[in-house]
Formats: sequence, structure tokens, C-alpha cells
Amino acid sequence: MSQNGQTGRNGTTADPGAGAEQQLRRTLGFRDLVVYGLLFIAPMAPVGVFGTLDAKSHGAVALVYLVATVAMAFTAFSYAQMVRVVPQAGSVFAYARAGLGNGAGFIAGWMAMLDYVLIPAVAYLFSGIAMEALVPEVSRWVWTAIAVVVTTLLNLWGVRTAARVGFLVLAMEIVVLVVFVITAIVVLAQDGAERDWLSPLSGDGTQGAFALSAVVGAVSVAVLSYLGFDAIATFAEEVTGGSAKVARALLFCLALAGVLFVAQTYLVALLEPVSSAQLAAEPERQGSAFYDAVDASVGTWLHDLVAVSKAIGAAFAALAGQAAAGRLLFAMGRDRRLPGALSRTDSGVPRVALLVSAVITMAAAVWAARRDDGLDHLVSVVDVGALTAFTLLHASVVGWFVVRRGGGGAVRWVRHLLVPVLGAAITVAVIVEASGTAQVVGAIWLAVGLAVLAAQWRGRRDAERAGG
Repeated sequence: MSQNGQTGRNGTTADPGAGAEQQLRRTLGFRDLVVYGLLFIAPMAPVGVFGTLDAKSHGAVALVYLVATVAMAFTAFSYAQMVRVVPQAGSVFAYARAGLGNGAGFIAGWMAMLDYVLIPAVAYLFSGIAMEALVPEVSRWVWTAIAVVVTTLLNLWGVRTAARVGFLVLAMEIVVLVVFVITAIVVLAQDGAERDWLSPLSGDGTQGAFALSAVVGAVSVAVLSYLGFDAIATFAEEVTGGSAKVARALLFCLALAGVLFVAQTYLVALLEPVSSAQLAAEPERQGSAFYDAVDASVGTWLHDLVAVSKAIGAAFAALAGQAAAGRLLFAMGRDRRLPGALSRTDSGVPRVALLVSAVITMAAAVWAARRDDGLDHLVSVVDVGALTAFTLLHASVVGWFVVRRGGGGAVRWVRHLLVPVLGAAITVAVIVEASGTAQVVGAIWLAVGLAVLAAQWRGRRDAERAGG
């Protein structure tokens, strides 16, 4: 697949109709892709939701992440299938357009915008909250705004520069995680576990016998920790060595995140002095459960180290998300589904799209930072957009390989039908389990997208009639 818009062997184009000002520069390697994916996910993502998942799963929190990793593997596999045949910056927008048609492609991109534009706002807010806790004299919205400005400047500098800085931040997060793991193992070896050694996989027994339904209900929350690994696919036009490298990075990133999530939740569950039943009865303790367990077993020094790591890591998770959002807006602008100015590049960097994404994210993050309930409002709306886009991704695999026979060969029924159908069933199930607020906001956003799509169709039809 060439970068100059020539048609590849699968009949797709990397940048259809793109001129010199709509070209992205190929500078990223495999490590850079993994860095972006892990930055967006955050290696210690379970810290904030550990207490909620422990209560919901009756103590089987490590099992929850094990199941969630397998569940998200279906989505990662579908991404890997489509990025090989449609290696474009628009990710799910480009895949759904190829497999299901232009209309479905627009809706997939439109719904993904909720994820890519607002998840960075959530991450920036996490950073602002953490910094306010460390320096309470400065309001959280000021810290939030500073984080947006710093990471936006890095993204405008170029994807390669941002990846290098991001690698350093990711290395710091990994070091902190390693310190936690080693310290936890030492404490467990010296003092023993607060719970049974198998309880993180089988439940702590304080809410009755093991319940599969409780684990499944917790999985619907845990899969949200993985949102962001898919951002790797948005850099398909900026990677050296072909789209197969993107597919490998997607699968590797998910597998590595799964190992990190299972390991840290298993250890902290053994250190947790509070039972899952107590956490379920006192939900106000769930948000700080991870930190409380570390405080009780190790000390405040590790608590503070994890908090600082989370503050910096959250800002750079937002950096990766903002970069992915910019590529999505760039691709939709290039296809004239959004204003064409978004598709302009400067030295291979989609600076217009990045600035638009930054402005939207800044507005959402600062607004939420100035409200006591701002975080709840943001979190409730981002998930449905991503999960709807994932569902259309799975449908695009079936549409491209089974219906349109775009693969050019025999249909492989397991990877082209069974896997995407199961993946779609999982994402739909998670949407059903989402909060009522998230479902309503998602439905409204979808309705607006359908209205925009209808207006575009009418405009093109009128233009064709006028020209005819």
C-alpha cells in the first residue's frame, strides 16, 4: 500500500484523493505504536476502579480482568483483520466505510468521536484532580488547562517527538508498577495475605458462594479500562513497514495490558483488609480502595508515588487520545464527511485537526473540572460511543470478507464470521449494562449523527441534480 494514494492489491487506497497537503509522514515503528496504546490505556488503569470491581465481583477482581482481556481480544482481532486491508488513519471510520458503506462509515466515525474526543478530557481531569491534591493552593481546573496546553504542544510538534516523550512517561509508570509489585510480594511473603490466596480468582466468600453473574456484571465495567488500545490503528498511515506491524502492535498491547491488570489486581486484592461485602455496603470507600490497601500494608510513601505517577500518566494518556482524535477528524475531513480544512497537514502533522480536538477537549475538561459532578458526567458519555463503534467494526469484518468478498479468497469462517459475531455480542451486552444516562446521551449523539448524514445526502443529491 503506497502513501501517494495508489490502489493496493485489495482495492483500497491509503489516502483517496489526497494531495500533498493531505499526507501524513511515516515515522513510527512498532515500539512507538505500543507506547501510544499503553499510554492511552495507562498501565495502572485498575487503580481507580479496583474497589468498584472488587465489590461487584464478590472479590474475584483478578478473574474479572482475565475475562475482560479475553472479551476485548475479539475486538483487537477484528481491528487486526481490517487494518491489514484498509490501512487508513480513520481507523473504524475507514473500516466501516469499506465493509458496510459510506453511511455506516460516517456513523462509526461519529460515534467514535465521543470516545476519542472526551476520553482525553477525562484523563486531563484525573491529572488535574491529582495535582490539586498535591498542590491544593492551585485549583484543579488550572492544572487541567496546563496539562491540555503542554500535551497539545507536544502533539503539534509531531507524532515522533510526542512518542519519544511518551516513552519516558510510560517507562516511569512501568517502574512505579514494578515497585508496587515487588513491594507487594515482599509484604505478602513477610506478613501473609489478608484474604485467601485464590480469592482474587474465586471470590472472597463474604457475599456468598462464587457467582458467575457477578463476575460478568463486573466485566462490563472492567472492559472500559482497555478503551484506548484501538487508538494504535489511527496511526496506520504513519507507520513504517506496513500495516501488519499495526496489527501486531494492537494484539501485543492488549495482551500486555491484560497481564499488567491481572497481576496488580491479584496482588492488591490479597493486601486488601476490607472485604468485598464491606465495599459493597459502603460504596464511598470504593474509589480509594486501592490506595487504602497500599496504605494499610505498605505505607503512605507508596501511596504518594502511585498518586504522582497517576497524575503524570493521566496527562500523557490524554496526549495519546488527543493524537488519535486528531487522526480521526483528519480522515473524516479528507473524505468530506467533516469540513475539509481538518484534512490539511503541515510537515506531515494534521495540526488543524489536532487544534480542533484540543479546543473541544479543553472546553469539556475545564467545564468538568469546575463542577463537583463533572467527572461523573464525562465518564457516563464516553463509553457508549466507543462500544457502538466497536460493534460496527465487527460488522465491517463480516461485510468486507463475507458479504463483499473483499479478501479476494475463500472466507475463513472462524476469523471472518464467528469471531466478529461473538465480539459484537460482547460489545452490545456491555452497552446494555451501561448506565441509563450513558445510553440516553449515546442515543442523542447517534440521532444527531443520523441527521447530519441525512443532510449530507440531501446536499449531494441536490448538487447532482443541479449539475445534471
